[in-house]
Amino acid sequence: MPACHSNVTTQRAAHLPPLLPRYTPSHPASPTARHSIVAYCLVAWLLLAAWPAVSAGENAPDQRFSRQTVIDLARQLSQSPFRPLPRAPEALTSLDYSAYRQINYQQDEAVWGQSPTRFSVQLFAPGFLYDKLVNIDLVENGRARPLTVSRDSFRVPDPALAELLAEVGKYAGMRLHYPLNKADYDDEFLVFQGASFFRGVSRGQLYGLSARGLAIDVAEPHGEEHPVFRRFWIERPAADQDAMVVHALLDSERVTGAYRFGIYPGQPLRMDVEVTLFPRVYLPHVGLAPLTSMFMHGPAAPGDRPDYRPAVHDSEGLAIKRANGERLWRPLSNPHTLQASAFLDHNPAGFGLIQRNRDFNAYQDLEASYHRRPSAWVEPLGDWGPGQVQLVEIPSDSEANDNMVAYWRPADGLPAGEPYRYAYRLTWPDDAPLEHGLAPVVRSAGGDKLFSEQREVMIDWANSVDCANLSVDAGISEGRIIDTTLQTHPGIAGCRAFIAFDPGAAQAAELRVMLLREDGRPAGETWLYRWLNDG
Repeated sequence: MPACHSNVTTQRAAHLPPLLPRYTPSHPASPTARHSIVAYCLVAWLLLAAWPAVSAGENAPDQRFSRQTVIDLARQLSQSPFRPLPRAPEALTSLDYSAYRQINYQQDEAVWGQSPTRFSVQLFAPGFLYDKLVNIDLVENGRARPLTVSRDSFRVPDPALAELLAEVGKYAGMRLHYPLNKADYDDEFLVFQGASFFRGVSRGQLYGLSARGLAIDVAEPHGEEHPVFRRFWIERPAADQDAMVVHALLDSERVTGAYRFGIYPGQPLRMDVEVTLFPRVYLPHVGLAPLTSMFMHGPAAPGDRPDYRPAVHDSEGLAIKRANGERLWRPLSNPHTLQASAFLDHNPAGFGLIQRNRDFNAYQDLEASYHRRPSAWVEPLGDWGPGQVQLVEIPSDSEANDNMVAYWRPADGLPAGEPYRYAYRLTWPDDAPLEHGLAPVVRSAGGDKLFSEQREVMIDWANSVDCANLSVDAGISEGRIIDTTLQTHPGIAGCRAFIAFDPGAAQAAELRVMLLREDGRPAGETWLYRWLNDG
């Protein structure tokens, strides 16, 4: 029997959740992208008078602060109906990307930028797609105070826009800086912007996939609910500290939450996350520690359109470490219909979306540099109980959209009115951590077997694997396995397996392939894949 169970979900495009826009780091102003900012701002002055105010509790002066402060606020918030975040005036939300990217936080205004603290914080202005206004507080000496916006906070193409941002008085998110790659330069290494999304990079990496605070009803026919971080608290680290703490208050139609992020930049970036959720109602489908990425095509799932690039993706596979120690590798695909796969477990040891291949030649993209995109690995802390790692693959025709989602789904959902606590460690490595002596899957591909009408997949396991005393065990949920072949692959110091199979009349079939030692113990990751008849 297979160690995981996968459910095939097929839906038409009309029922797909919206693809998520991808964060792009700030860039210098584009001299060719000029818009009539003054005209926008004149309209905004009229709108500000009618703009809804936030409660005094969200914009209070200096007050005592602790982790319990956020938990108490989340509990109180859960006892009243959800109130949407205030939205930026139309003068800001109507800006296109070219105009919005001309608004940049003044580096000499960076929080703690002129202090001995090794960290600094820069802020994002509201506008373009980032229309929700969030509160950001600084915590120093156990007291929190709101971070205000002045006319000098942002470098803008027009003074009227600076006046408008000061009137709005709030931000759309923040980015954290630290001397990550060079001792004399503060690199941007972590971004919180948009709903509950955040992105991180380790030393030498470029932004790629995202994490988020919570996922609700992903790929459900009635649509997904998107929780938001409505308020942040940033604790000032001491001058000699190489770590910092950020707190966040999550809110949504059906749940609130208190988050504590212990942040440790380096190689890799590590985030220790503690969460207390307060569901307003019963939540049957909730995703803990969700990850969101992009996959267009690769060797195991070629694209429908010609492309000079062999692969286009921020993540190439889902890696799972089960509670019993088994390691799973599931290559991603960009299907023609939405696919949801469930990998059952009890208290999983870890899972993540992984960009394993770090060779430029595998991508051939000088601009996107996909070989430098980070992976993300979730390690649950404490007992997460029964549930499943869920993978959702959404059809997409644009690499500008994130169309892959992975998360842990508790078996019984979250009960209403009861606090739900959990913790996990999130790292942003180049690859998932793998036990010594266990070979990783470094490449897989599929097609028709030569001189035959049979279908075939090829799998490569690398790193000093002696194939002479190994065997392949292959299974399929529909149809039958016809033949297996195992060869030594000197180029990767590993093994290559060929699996020929016949799916019969099935429209979908689950393949499971193991590389085994003579005593039956695994010599490498278990390879899983969903074959689809997309023809």
